Formats: sequence, C-alpha cells, structure tokens
Amino acid sequence: MRILQLGKFYPLLGGVEIVMHRLALGLSERGYRCDLLYASQDGETSTIEVNPQCRLYRCKTFLEAKATMISPGMILRLRRMRKDYDIIHIHHPDPMAALALFLSGFKGKVVLHWHSDIIRQHRLLKFYTPLQSWLIGRADLIVGTSPVYIKESDALKHVQHKTVCVPIGVLDPSAQKEEVHVDLTGRYPGKKIIFTIGRLVLYKGLNYLIETAKYIPNDYVLLIGGKGFLHDSLQRQIEAEGLQDKVKLIGFIPQGEIVSYFKACKIFCLASIDKREAFAIVQVQALAFGKPIVSTNIPGSGVPWVNKDGESGFTVEPCNSKALAEAIVRLCTDDELYQRLSRQARARYERLFRYDQMINRMETLYNNLFPEKTIANETSI
Repeated sequence: MRILQLGKFYPLLGGVEIVMHRLALGLSERGYRCDLLYASQDGETSTIEVNPQCRLYRCKTFLEAKATMISPGMILRLRRMRKDYDIIHIHHPDPMAALALFLSGFKGKVVLHWHSDIIRQHRLLKFYTPLQSWLIGRADLIVGTSPVYIKESDALKHVQHKTVCVPIGVLDPSAQKEEVHVDLTGRYPGKKIIFTIGRLVLYKGLNYLIETAKYIPNDYVLLIGGKGFLHDSLQRQIEAEGLQDKVKLIGFIPQGEIVSYFKACKIFCLASIDKREAFAIVQVQALAFGKPIVSTNIPGSGVPWVNKDGESGFTVEPCNSKALAEAIVRLCTDDELYQRLSRQARARYERLFRYDQMINRMETLYNNLFPEKTIANETSI
C-alpha cells in the first residue's frame, strides 16, 4: 500500500503538520510507503529522504494569503506522482492541497482528515465552498480528531456515515529524558507553576489568561511559552496591570526543554476562546505527564472532550478569567482532589491518546479501504 499525504507548511509549524509527520513516521516504520507533499514555507523546492519508506517533497510557494500557500508546483508535482499511490490522505483545511487533488486526475482512494472547519475567513470560505463540497464528496473516508467535532461540524452533517474518529496520539513524553534540563523550581522558588504553550494569536485567549493572574495568590506564577504577533501587546498588558512577577512570556521553547516545563508545572492551562482550537495536542502532552488541566468549554470543539471536566481537570466558560482562576486555585489547594485528577489524567492518556493507538487505527482504516487486498494477503499466508 502506497500513501501520499498532502500538507500546507514545511518546515513544521502547527498541529496539522505535526500529525502528518507522525503518521508518516509511524506507518513507514511498519513497512508502508508513506510520503508527504508540502508547500514550502521558505519557497524552496527539494526532496528529503526521511527514511527508506518515506520521502518529503517540498514545492515552491509563490505567495501566502489567508494562511494558504499558493503553490502551482504542488499541482504539477501531484499530477506527475498520482499513479504512484493507492491512497491520497489530505488534511483539511488546506485549499491549495484540495485544488491540487481536484486537478490531479487521481483515481485512487482519498482519505480526508478533518482537523478543523474554516471559522473566521468568511470571504475565503465563500469561494472555497464548492471545492470543499467536492472534496467531501470525493473522500472515501473522513477522519476527525474528536467525536464532538465530527458531530458538530455543519460541513459534515450529511456525511456522518463515512466519518470516523481517530484521536491524535503522542509518544509518551513522561518516559523521555530531558535533553536539556531547565531548573524551573530554582528559577521560581516557592512558586506554583501554571504552564501553557502555543502560538501567541487571538483565539488562544491569552489576554484572558493573563488577567487570571489578578485573581490568584502571589505564590503562583504563570509561564506562557510560544511566539507570535501578539507578543508585544501581551507584554504591554502584563506591565500595565503590574503582573510582571506573576506572568512570564517565555518565548519559543526548544523541543529539548519542553519536558522540563511539563514536569515542573502544577497545572496546564488552555484559555482558547473559539473552535479554531479544535483539539490542542498540548493537552494530550499534559495528560501524559499526569498534569490536571484547566481549559475552556468551547462549543463544538474537541478541547473539552480531550480534557474531561471532573475527570482529568476542569473546563470553564471561554473568556472568563475569574472562572479560570477559581479552577486553578481549587486544584492547587485541595491535595486529595489534585492527586485523584492527576491519576485520572494519566489514565485518560493511556486509554485514548497513545501514539501506537493512532497508528494502529489508521493502519486498520487504510486496509479496510482495500478489503480484496486484505483477503488476498490472508489467503496467501
């Protein structure tokens, strides 16, 4: 079985691209040919051999508009490659990849991975809707990351019969060694560390999270990892409200240091405010470390499904700083409650979000698209 995944960005920037890469690694390690075709963020065209069963093809990008890469080279490359694959696995939302598939003449199976609806870009959606409708109809299988998002997406209402949930899985980070140890307890002695990480963009609700610091005791410190265009305005908010001792913008955290932050924190907090936060892989990382989560109950999003209220943490209404603060303080001041939710957080990771479970599920779904091949293989054995 030969699989090609279509993606938006390279180098890897967000959760969608990371999921693609992890799927490719896991499947190729099991002997499947699983290649990736990306629009190149830096404009270069190249081929990277990831391993003997996985190549990464980068296509030159001429323009980026509305978070969409415009890459005619992606169309031409896919037309040349289409006969080399049995399955094209396309990740949504990505209008460029959808257009490339539409113009490719590919006749094989199509798996559509529905990571998120298009939420705010109404003008883009107006023009993209016909192509999106074609893509949904063309797909032999639609994969969602949570049962909530599949059920609540207006675009998928009429195709529930061919949808399936495959939660995003991560390698057990709690079993990994710290590549670079960061002594956070020494840096913030006597402090209860509340941690979050992500892009500094509007839908992450970080202005509400910063405001939360006004309602928590002085022996708490909020560490915000990540970079983005809101950095300066968030820093101004921290200074204007006199919260410099309670809120720290850490900036980009190298991969080798992230383990230190998850280990040192008391609670992981996610303050996102709308459905653009469809899942939040960072929540799964927190669960794997047994860290209770305080997150937001975003309607129609998978976020409150990942962090189940009362089981692995608490969920509160979006845009409510006082509610975030109350949940944080409650967890930090009730040791019995904290220990119970910590155990249950780790158990939820084990039950739903392990990396091998994600790969097993996708392998089964791919094989189910070709029942005649599966039967033939079983007969030959």
